[in-house]
Amino acid sequence: QVQLVESGGGLVQPGGSLRLSCAASGIIVSINTMGWYRQPPGKERELVASIANNGSTNYADSVKGRFTISRDNARNMVYMQMNSLKPEDTAVYYCNAEIKTLYRTHTTYWGQGTQVTVSS
Repeated sequence: QVQLVESGGGLVQPGGSLRLSCAASGIIVSINTMGWYRQPPGKERELVASIANNGSTNYADSVKGRFTISRDNARNMVYMQMNSLKPEDTAVYYCNAEIKTLYRTHTTYWGQGTQVTVSS
């Protein structure tokens, strides 16, 4: 059994910053790619940033230069620092990870999401 739990969301003014955290728990053998997705109201879920197990990162064009994804392999955690936030960043943010356990090969898991609202 694997669970992903996000934290760090909230209300922030335009230009402000937030740091999202996601912790994976369970009998984990290994984790490949971890990432953050978001779903604005009325829109489809989209990739925001991802980070491979070798540290390689990928960002959506809309957040390049503003967001930074990182991971702590020893703690099975992934983070995303979000700076210079804009109203269009408002969305539910979801943690994602490809995880191998004792019972399953690498499988995609999702957190329940954390709300980020950017408003003046």
